[in-house]
Amino acid sequence: MHLTQLGIPAPLISAFAWPPLAGLKVADVACGNGRNGGWFCERGANVTFIDKDLSALSPFAHASAARWQWDLERPDAPQLPVEAFDIVLVFNYLYRPLLAQINQSIKPGGLIVYETFTWQQASLGRPRNPDFLLIENELKSVFANFQPLHYFEGRLADPLTGRASFKAQLIAQKSPYPTTHAGTEVLGCFPTQSSTVLQHHR
Repeated sequence: MHLTQLGIPAPLISAFAWPPLAGLKVADVACGNGRNGGWFCERGANVTFIDKDLSALSPFAHASAARWQWDLERPDAPQLPVEAFDIVLVFNYLYRPLLAQINQSIKPGGLIVYETFTWQQASLGRPRNPDFLLIENELKSVFANFQPLHYFEGRLADPLTGRASFKAQLIAQKSPYPTTHAGTEVLGCFPTQSSTVLQHHR
């Protein structure tokens, strides 16, 4: 399967001004069909696809792709490795007991890219379970030790279908070490990017 057959990535990804991605370690958590991680693979990153069911990825093979079929919500699930990834992607997924692991899995200087539904989504449709819906400013609070590069919370419209949803978006950089540890790559500093470029809302 060609990477583009996985589907186009989320607009939050394609609109961001990324540094060179070749060789960076990326985790796509709750990856689904892998459309977001596949975009990074196509640009030379080493991507780890993580989901409890990777069957949607079964026709896809790439030299820089790893697959971890992990149900991260099980009590006996493996732990995400600490400071292992330069970039962690999480889209349309919320399991609050995992948030601390996601935070810790990002290298100093690395990025979190998170987009999922907020409490207002219940007024439009699924998901309605509050376990799967962020409260106001929750995402920003969870990653308070990161420098926000983009934050948005409100109504979005899918660029392909026009379907409306209420979501929060965060791209933020973890504080780097005061001095770079041996063997650790630290991404450069990023300027805060305009939310009008990144958000797609009605």
